[in-house]
Amino acid sequence: MQTLPLTLYRAEDIKALEQCAIQQYGISGFELMRRAGEAVLQCLQEKCPDASSVAVICGRGNNAGDGCIVARLALLAGLQVKVYISAPEKLTGDAQKAFKQYAEANGSISYWLPSQPIDAADVIIDALLGTGLDRPVSGEYQMAIEAINESHCRVIAIDMPSGLSADTGNVMACAVKADYTVTFIGLKQGLFTGQSADYSGDICYSSLAVPEAVFESLSATAYRVVRITWPRRACYTHKGDNGHVLIIGGDTGYSGAAKLAGEAALRVGGGLVSIATRPEHASLMNLNRPELMCHGVETAAQLEQLLERVDVIVLGPGLGQGSWAKTLFTVVLRTAKPLIVDADGLNLLAAFPLKKMDWILTPHPGEAARLLACSTAHIQQNRFAAARSLQAKYGGIAVLKGSGTLIASDQDVAVSSTGNPGMATGGMGDVLSGVIAGLVAQGFSLKDAAQQGVYNHGLAADLAVEKDGERGLLASDLMPYLRHLVNNR
Repeated sequence: MQTLPLTLYRAEDIKALEQCAIQQYGISGFELMRRAGEAVLQCLQEKCPDASSVAVICGRGNNAGDGCIVARLALLAGLQVKVYISAPEKLTGDAQKAFKQYAEANGSISYWLPSQPIDAADVIIDALLGTGLDRPVSGEYQMAIEAINESHCRVIAIDMPSGLSADTGNVMACAVKADYTVTFIGLKQGLFTGQSADYSGDICYSSLAVPEAVFESLSATAYRVVRITWPRRACYTHKGDNGHVLIIGGDTGYSGAAKLAGEAALRVGGGLVSIATRPEHASLMNLNRPELMCHGVETAAQLEQLLERVDVIVLGPGLGQGSWAKTLFTVVLRTAKPLIVDADGLNLLAAFPLKKMDWILTPHPGEAARLLACSTAHIQQNRFAAARSLQAKYGGIAVLKGSGTLIASDQDVAVSSTGNPGMATGGMGDVLSGVIAGLVAQGFSLKDAAQQGVYNHGLAADLAVEKDGERGLLASDLMPYLRHLVNNR
């Protein structure tokens, strides 16, 4: 399995890197195109070794040039190839040169109208649009994308699935559903969040042998989170060394949320966990998890006594938004101890905005929309921008949950690629807040705790669905996998 780079870029940054390679290192645009074609052919041969026929669907830009290079190389490799193109006369520069070379090699060409079906082929190469898309797809490109998706062939996308935004990962009206995406020079940030997981398939990468110095000329816009290996504990470690977490929540009818967060904090290695909850819940919450220390709290004074004894606080799981919740919320915001704010804690924060540097906020898109006073659709339209806005407005670390969860600090944005649709069920966010708190309690920085918490939370869910599938996954199903992950070296 190929190891992908950690750094991610926007489309305009990739263009700048490409120009740097051309202008400062003398690598021609056509040479880069040739190398891109070789990378796609390699993907075709490795991922689809049984393929004998290939259809290459070309647009009118440099992506079409890449496609024509692939077509010629596949022809020379003995495959049956047909290039579908509606207006080759509109190709210019390197793309026109690539098309002529394919034609001179006696390659089959269909001067194709997108309304026509694609002849049977083992693999379709998507060379329609690439990374340059800046508006919704329409007209003949939309028809071409629909034809590709209706073909039921295996699909390899060149650089980006056509119709998918390289910057946001969102579908621009419609997009090719690829089995593989071969992307060049730098990884596009849009491949790792938003709707991309349903469209990009497996991601293959080629730097096109661009010199490392080119990448040093431009800072990445984001990076991928990778799992770290944690050191063994010293033999003389005691529970106090591993921190004391306080979970605040569990309003009437919602005691399960606080309990899930508490157990998760213990499962990743937190030393002690206390829960401040409604008095009627306190005597029952730990019946089958006696390790949780549950306290009935009704007044600010009772909560203040607990706050003095703990190292990190989770505010929000099952908290509610009534007078009891507001009282506890007000008390907690006066503390100088690190906070993880989730669920109703975030909803209260949206009503009473505050900026702090020593907390981690973990909103899903709906909560993020309330925090930024906008619509959920606006959040999802550009998740990177939303994560940065959350961090700028509220400080600390902002975790924007969802497919391709983003973790924004005042320095950068990280993306986690773990997790699956089975996590779309109640309690998952409560488990995450507990995981992050358990890591902070053990000495992780807020940034590292957020990144590793998100990554391992998603990975635990991935392990949990391997045998029985995604549907029916429960938040509590993650617990044994979390324990496994924090001990697996």
